[in-house]
Amino acid sequence: MYTMMQVCKETNMTYQALKYYCNEGLIPNVKRDKNNRRAFDERDIKWIKDLVCLKKCGMSIQEMKEYLNLCLQGEQTIPQRKAMLKNKQEALQASIQMLKDSVDYIDWKQNFYDEVLSGKRPYVSNLIRTKDE
Repeated sequence: MYTMMQVCKETNMTYQALKYYCNEGLIPNVKRDKNNRRAFDERDIKWIKDLVCLKKCGMSIQEMKEYLNLCLQGEQTIPQRKAMLKNKQEALQASIQMLKDSVDYIDWKQNFYDEVLSGKRPYVSNLIRTKDE
């Protein structure tokens, strides 16, 4: 059995976040020790690591609760869980593409500045008007 602090270290969560997840019912069947402190087993830790990943995927607390509810219903809800994960996957792919586009822009802009500084290209700005305009 693991204490809250041990679970935090194992899962890379803050104590406050783990307590919040427990209070929100995201960690079902939490056991208590003789001093009425939460105690976790290996299965709990694996689930908490899943929750950490789902959070990183952009799932809200409400979505995690829905996902948990489906998980607790058993195998028959696998299609619904797959659909939820597919939606998150598509959103993450879109975010990745936006980040790639942003990196491409910065690469282009850096190259532009390098060419201006080396004299290969004249400096042109959309913000500064010239006398000819």
